[in-house]
Amino acid sequence: MSGWCAVFRKTILDQYFLSIAIIGFVGLSSAWVYHFARKIGVSYAIIYVLLGMAVFAVFPELPWVSPFTKETYAIHLTELMVIIALMTTGLSIDQRFGLKRWASPLMLVSVAMMLSIAGLAAMGYWWLGLSLASAVLLGAVLAPTDPVLASDVQVGPPNSGDDDRVRFALTAEAGMNDGLSFPFTWLAIALAGAAGGGQAVLADWLLYDVLYRIIAGLIIGYVGGRAIAYVFLHLSQKLGLDHIREGLTAVAATLAIYGITELAHGYGFIAVFVCALTIRDFEREHEHHRKMHEFTTQLERALMAILLLLLGGAVMDGILEPLTWPLIAAGLLIVLVVRPVIAYLALSWTERSRREKCVISFFGIKGIGSFFYLSFALGETDFANAETLWALTAFVVLISIMVHGITSSIAMKWLGDRA
Repeated sequence: MSGWCAVFRKTILDQYFLSIAIIGFVGLSSAWVYHFARKIGVSYAIIYVLLGMAVFAVFPELPWVSPFTKETYAIHLTELMVIIALMTTGLSIDQRFGLKRWASPLMLVSVAMMLSIAGLAAMGYWWLGLSLASAVLLGAVLAPTDPVLASDVQVGPPNSGDDDRVRFALTAEAGMNDGLSFPFTWLAIALAGAAGGGQAVLADWLLYDVLYRIIAGLIIGYVGGRAIAYVFLHLSQKLGLDHIREGLTAVAATLAIYGITELAHGYGFIAVFVCALTIRDFEREHEHHRKMHEFTTQLERALMAILLLLLGGAVMDGILEPLTWPLIAAGLLIVLVVRPVIAYLALSWTERSRREKCVISFFGIKGIGSFFYLSFALGETDFANAETLWALTAFVVLISIMVHGITSSIAMKWLGDRA
């Protein structure tokens, strides 16, 4: 008996060390693969998904495909990825906030996202036969664009000058809408757990999940960002403590602001993005902005590579098996029709050329944030059609990775040639 126990323990350890080795190699490869992908004109996300499928085909006994189907693991993995991406996104934006300057992203996260959530919920309820709660969750999960996978169409590092109007609109939209779609995730959770009393549920949702949580995120993000910027950019320089201003500051700020905001029951995603914008606005020409951005970008790419590897493994593990032809058609419509049409209409009120509107509207990139919202909601309460939601979400993200990953460099070149 003891012999069998020893063999079992050795097998578990072998799987563990193999997993650690693969994660290490993937992290090390992230910088090389990113630059290789840029040379061949595709998104590095495509390469890592395909690599994940290959790894899990060769090593099917690996134990860590489960994060994309077990909510507890998925929540924390995707949560960390999203908040690091939000800090990176906020630090990269050179444009000061203003209603006129930010008109395009504001229209995208208000009009376009609200209409997309409503449209996707209607599609899920009347066409796909989902329950009302699951249909609302579908809209909340798949309407937002993703700050993680959108890096190929976002602005460059701070003060780099790589911030044309299209890249700025897509970057700011990705930073804002992850937090602003959270109230609709909570609405879906409330509907799933409600037993009558619909008006009371809606009133509580408006007052607490919409007003309080958003305001708390905005205030904590702004105050925290000002405090962090003052201490690490101004005070440290004044006291001659230049050595403490390193890239790790951005990661520490991300975790601190996110944790404090969530403890206060605000929206941590909003707080982190606002914190990043506030830090960026403090002594805008300071070289430390670039150092922080470089550090978070490197960390983001390494984490992204690991998560995309897991997504490829989840495909091999059968996450797409519940797909039906109606679900496949719905997924294609979400990526290729719903977002482009609604976003283009929302942008008709802005001072953007037709070409700019076309590119901005088309690149409604879906990604890791969708997995976070879905796993979070499923971890809070029971939803009907959970496997269907996982399959459709994974399919939409994969389609977005392929379509947007192949066309991003082409679209940006096309836009630049005609600018």
